[in-house]
Amino acid sequence: MALALRSRGKRVVLVERGRHPRFVIGESSTPLANLLIEELADTYDLPRIRVFSKWGTWRRSRPDVGGGLKRGFTFLFHRPGEAFADGERHGRQLMVAASPHDEIGDTHWYRPDFDQNLVREAEAAGAIYLDETAIDRVSFTGGRATLDGTRHGESVHIDASFLVDASGPRGFLARALNLDAPPPRWLPPTQAIYTHFEGVTRWDTLRPTAGTPYPADDAAVHHVFPGGWIWVLRFANGITSAGAALAQPHSGSVRLQADLAMSWDRLLDTLPSVREQFADARVVAPWFHSPQLAFRTTRVCGPNWALLPSAAGVIDPLLSTGFPLTLLGIHRLLKILDGVPSEAALREYERITLAELDATEMLIAALYNAMSDVPLFKRLTLLYFAAASFSEAARRLNRPELAPGFLLHAHPGFGPDLHTCCAIALASSKGRARDELLKMIDRAIEPFDIAGLLDRSRRDWYPALAEDLLASASKLQATTGEVEVLLERCGFHGTFTPTKT
Repeated sequence: MALALRSRGKRVVLVERGRHPRFVIGESSTPLANLLIEELADTYDLPRIRVFSKWGTWRRSRPDVGGGLKRGFTFLFHRPGEAFADGERHGRQLMVAASPHDEIGDTHWYRPDFDQNLVREAEAAGAIYLDETAIDRVSFTGGRATLDGTRHGESVHIDASFLVDASGPRGFLARALNLDAPPPRWLPPTQAIYTHFEGVTRWDTLRPTAGTPYPADDAAVHHVFPGGWIWVLRFANGITSAGAALAQPHSGSVRLQADLAMSWDRLLDTLPSVREQFADARVVAPWFHSPQLAFRTTRVCGPNWALLPSAAGVIDPLLSTGFPLTLLGIHRLLKILDGVPSEAALREYERITLAELDATEMLIAALYNAMSDVPLFKRLTLLYFAAASFSEAARRLNRPELAPGFLLHAHPGFGPDLHTCCAIALASSKGRARDELLKMIDRAIEPFDIAGLLDRSRRDWYPALAEDLLASASKLQATTGEVEVLLERCGFHGTFTPTKT
């Protein structure tokens, strides 16, 4: 945000309570997030940021900044107390590729390196950076925002035309303005424990399987079980981020307590195959506990201030939605700050931000409710993958109007269908109603399926195939020729045979 504002000639002060480098989660990017980084970099002339939008350019240009390869989403479904086992139909797996090869793969961000690099770039661009700064008072008068605090024993006074809060959930303005933060509307109470490890065994070493769309560990790995899930994200520096998100009452059965390492061990005792994966792992960072993982405010902006989406709400890391939601918000807020921010523009920013958080929360809540019903859980995730892949392709074809809103929630067809499917799933429908829900999900997906998600012959392994996009050109109101140009531009590198149109 600071870099983009500097590129427009704005004077920027970046205020930090702590200091970098530091541990933080929120590490897994997605194709849409990477596209949004590209768009920001191109719009605001930030080529040194653009290299982080793909694993290939990151690895070549900035190997000093820790990151990891993410080729897709790997879901592995466990029965508590039983070793993981699966058959030829992949009933206990779901793998959805986001790229056809490593070069244009998505990424995991090792935040101690990545965030520190962003700060250095902002300083080099002329932003004033104040770390280890405690802000004691904020006021909004006369069309200005005023901050008063201390840094290293010295008084700090900042007078600004606008204040952007990027301090995350339960952050600065949420506390200073006592913003209302009611409980989630649909999501059950969830909490999380997490840290970083070394020596985590690769799952595809423990369970070698031929023919997967990508190596299972080169992804965001999700170990899913009734009531929760464990994430495993690998960085190229040998560190692995891992943690568990648990819904009540499952968190009670694990008995999360002050000794978080014991809580983790107790959880792994219920998941024998995951324990095997972590048998030789060593913790290399402190354990952290988020007793209330989800957070939402009811206000997002005021006359001289705005929260980024990451400060307005955090739902759950289950589908890696945090980065794209926030990057979409940055795009919108920058357009507002290019001129004199109007009340109407800020209110629209608030409306969209809250609506996108609503859509995200409802889908995540439906998934939590379906963690004991693996076929339904899988089918619900396809709503996300259909919306995300369609939105990315529409933007890359310069047709963003075809994909309004995150998760297509503002689309006149898909949006209501998404809401209805999630509502029925949250009602824990059984029997014929559940069967009808599965059909309803398929009908909702079909007009937006450009990734072969409804091809049951793939047995829940979905590679990234150019031919799927070519066959779906009409859904994007494009010709196959336009799609071929898109594939060339994006670096599919000869994985398709051009056709004449």
